[in-house]
Amino acid sequence: MLRPVEDVAKSGIALAGIQENVKIETPQKTRKEGSTMDGVTVIAHPLVQHKLTIMRRKETSTSSFRRLLREISTLLCYEVTRDLELTMETIETPLTEMQSPILEGKKLVFASILRAGNGLLEGMLELVPAARVAHVGVYRDHETLQAVEYYFKAPDALSERLIIVVDPMLATGNSSIAAIEKLKERGAKNIRFLCLLAAPEGIKNFHAAHPDVPIFTASIDSHLNEKGYIMPGLGDAGDRMYGTK
Repeated sequence: MLRPVEDVAKSGIALAGIQENVKIETPQKTRKEGSTMDGVTVIAHPLVQHKLTIMRRKETSTSSFRRLLREISTLLCYEVTRDLELTMETIETPLTEMQSPILEGKKLVFASILRAGNGLLEGMLELVPAARVAHVGVYRDHETLQAVEYYFKAPDALSERLIIVVDPMLATGNSSIAAIEKLKERGAKNIRFLCLLAAPEGIKNFHAAHPDVPIFTASIDSHLNEKGYIMPGLGDAGDRMYGTK
């Protein structure tokens, strides 16, 4: 039986809910501290921001970039799953029987937008190894900037699961919008989107298409350039992760 968060807290577990309207606290000079944006959570943990800075550096090697992406994804996963529902279960420790909290409901799903999403996926699976995985093959046409779909594979019963869609960059938003549309077509209802960087233009487009899907990111950068890249950004996450151009 699902127990309210208040009841679980009384059992000695301290839980913090994620607010829909959040205070954005990010050290980048491109945004003022204390600004707010509905439906966006900026994860400003010092370790997240430190690792992100190293990833942004143009001299960071492919192997270091890939390692840092795996490390930062674990930290981001911790925040995006902060308010998962718990139930109480009777267990036996080596000393006694007790009531202890455990995750409620069906296994959650991590949905990776190929190919760069797999960089976030690896670290998240280290934290939640029992999670199910969906793969959505979508790429951005560099001429039209529109999303082109080429692959989709997901677990069953999406309507009964929390789906966390992952992609390092929310630039124009076209790829993530298309991926989430595909998941909704298959019944997904409870969806969150997790990325490393987001552009204001991408957030606007994303919320226009999916106002019910909250965004979690490590940084909201300044703007998109004429080629649709996030500025100041970190370049193409897929290319930097796999050493391609």
